[in-house]
Amino acid sequence: MIPTDKQIHDLWDQYHFPSEKRTHVMYVDKVAQFLGGQLMNAAHIQMNLPLLHAAALTHDIDKNAEKLPGEQHPDACVRILEEKGMEEVAKIVKTHPLHAILDLSIAPKTWEEKLLFLSDKMVKYEVITVDKRFDLWRAEDLAPEVRKMLEESYPKVKLLEHEIFSQIGMNPVDVAKLI
Repeated sequence: MIPTDKQIHDLWDQYHFPSEKRTHVMYVDKVAQFLGGQLMNAAHIQMNLPLLHAAALTHDIDKNAEKLPGEQHPDACVRILEEKGMEEVAKIVKTHPLHAILDLSIAPKTWEEKLLFLSDKMVKYEVITVDKRFDLWRAEDLAPEVRKMLEESYPKVKLLEHEIFSQIGMNPVDVAKLI
């Protein structure tokens, strides 16, 4: 099931989704919908924009949700979505964390997965570039294993960015100016 906006907002309220994260997911949705529309028009790629919309708006719903033992982000989010009958959405959400791009079993493969993943890396609480987002992460006090994962994922994220933007004939910097 693809949830309606009302169902999504009810989830936000039920799981005490913070306002700053609501801002984040709304911008992720704007970027994902923009890129999806551009890919559909420029490269004639078909995708499910309503499904992408739902995944973008729910991909961080577990921010304040109670997690089961051993769950991390986005495990709890995927569980919540599956419990609500939103398996299609959960499947996309599962592929969005940064470490997913390093694991072939959960790396984004469909266009909806790729767009959610990349859009999430182009947004903090405003639309920025992948490079700026990585700079923000690099400025954080990260554990060595997290820093290693960050540096290993960067070239793969840049490859995905190139795959998408080369097909739409745009520069990633321009997206922040348009949205």
